[in-house]
Amino acid sequence: MTNNALIANIFKPSVNLNFWSQVAWAVLRAVVGIVMIHNGLDKLGDIESFSEAYVEYIGLPFPIFFSYVAAFTELIGAPLLAFGLLTRPAALALFGTMCVAMYHHILVSGFNIPYLELSAIYAACFLFFTINGAGLFSTDAVIANWLDTSALSIQAKQIMRLEKAYQSVAADKEKVGITK
Repeated sequence: MTNNALIANIFKPSVNLNFWSQVAWAVLRAVVGIVMIHNGLDKLGDIESFSEAYVEYIGLPFPIFFSYVAAFTELIGAPLLAFGLLTRPAALALFGTMCVAMYHHILVSGFNIPYLELSAIYAACFLFFTINGAGLFSTDAVIANWLDTSALSIQAKQIMRLEKAYQSVAADKEKVGITK
């Protein structure tokens, strides 16, 4: 396996070859990514308060450091998720942050659903994207196809509307006599 093919596998999403399924996948990714950004902004707004109320409470060392880690994970990872760029690593980092948030909620109030629900829903979404990738309508899928043109099936490329673009480029090259 070449280096490009290996790297392309990191970006390659699991593929459900249904247009509307892929649209829903992209909408979920964008919405979850966009609405998560405010959590990082809130943490940075008063990092000492967040550190004291959350990080110190669960007993993590270096509470200010880990507060910044959580804030920047949300501020950097959430937009990456929304754009579908480096989705799996971003989603994994966000999933870890939500697991810590759920642990905090359990320490504070036990298995109280109203306190757990939002972080559990976020965690489930981030786990989904960690396992499945960004879907076909993502930057990751375009990069995977660019790195290894055989990474995605012809049907996947047709759903992404890439196949026609590649065919027209190939036709243009043939017209001017450029060959591989």
